[in-house]
Amino acid sequence: MINYEELMVKRIQYVPPSGIRKFFDIANEMGDAISLGVGEPDFDTPWHIREEAIYTLEKGKTIYTANAGLLDLRKEICAYMKRRFDLTYSPAKQTLVTVGGSEGIDLALRILLELGDEVLIPEPCYVAYAPCVIFTGATPVAIPTKAENKFKLTPEELNQYITPKTKALILPYPNNPTGAIMEQEDLEKIADVLREKNIIVISDEIYAELTYGKKHVSIASIPGMYERTIVLSGFSKTYAMTGWRLGYALGPEPLIGLMTKMHQFAIMCAPTTSQYAAVEAMRNGDEDVREMRKSYDQRRRFMIESFYKMGLDCFEPEGAFYVFPSIQKTGMTSEEFCKVLLQEEKVAVVPGSAFGKSGEGFVRCSYAYSIEELKEALTRIARFVSKRI
Repeated sequence: MINYEELMVKRIQYVPPSGIRKFFDIANEMGDAISLGVGEPDFDTPWHIREEAIYTLEKGKTIYTANAGLLDLRKEICAYMKRRFDLTYSPAKQTLVTVGGSEGIDLALRILLELGDEVLIPEPCYVAYAPCVIFTGATPVAIPTKAENKFKLTPEELNQYITPKTKALILPYPNNPTGAIMEQEDLEKIADVLREKNIIVISDEIYAELTYGKKHVSIASIPGMYERTIVLSGFSKTYAMTGWRLGYALGPEPLIGLMTKMHQFAIMCAPTTSQYAAVEAMRNGDEDVREMRKSYDQRRRFMIESFYKMGLDCFEPEGAFYVFPSIQKTGMTSEEFCKVLLQEEKVAVVPGSAFGKSGEGFVRCSYAYSIEELKEALTRIARFVSKRI
């Protein structure tokens, strides 16, 4: 009789399932529950982008593209990075089109890490980083960030956790789940720590277009950091293209070359139809992005005000589409708060502890939902909280 336990890799078996999906799946089964748990835009992909995809399908443009992606798309990505963030990359040698931002994270880690290496990860953060590090056999090292510092990574915190084993730093800003951003002066301080060290920054900038009042700055634009940084981004959040599964990586030629080699053998190329649609998004989607950002900003302000009225402390997010209120006044753990809220009021939010130990005492609420859903959900949350503080 076959023994699967002996065959399967232990480090993968021991990674728990995503803390985000658990409450979302329960809410789905309840039917009449409202979920603020998943970070997915409620907008349809803009019509002109869908139309381009339909056109390419009708024309039979369904063959493989180059491994690195359509050259036209790579050119548009580089033009976009220059236009928006004043960063210059070669479409041919420094750009890779990936299957979502998630593949970019996986590839960047796998080309850098070996057994015994360490990766620094500011927390709270996106749930996939630590598991992806563990899958390589390396060790994720959490750097707790604090609400009093606006959940920014400080140079003092970074210095404290660097060891001779440190190979990479994941820089997750704008941040999921907190909505925190890193401004120019914050990034310059981090760069001061890293310039003399042989450490690569994996900068996850998937929410770069979703900042409110302050333009996103990439750490790759800070002097001395361009050659030390892999920039990861994608189309899912910016253009409401989650199901199209398309992202991209930019960085030093040796690193992007190795990522492309792995991508070549494991994936071949990103979905062809999605790539053609993405060319249209990059060329003609700026107005769509502005309109979506404006709507998110309205919802953001409504969410913050609502939590303050409930009596809960709530850090003001400046990026992404999440709020991260503190629920410590209720005396409940994050997990308990979310479980009982779902049972009593049929509203699903995500415990902050799902995003790392430093997320305990908070919950994540996405505002990538209609204002009508948000109003009803917040009415229910307010009723729940009023019984406990």
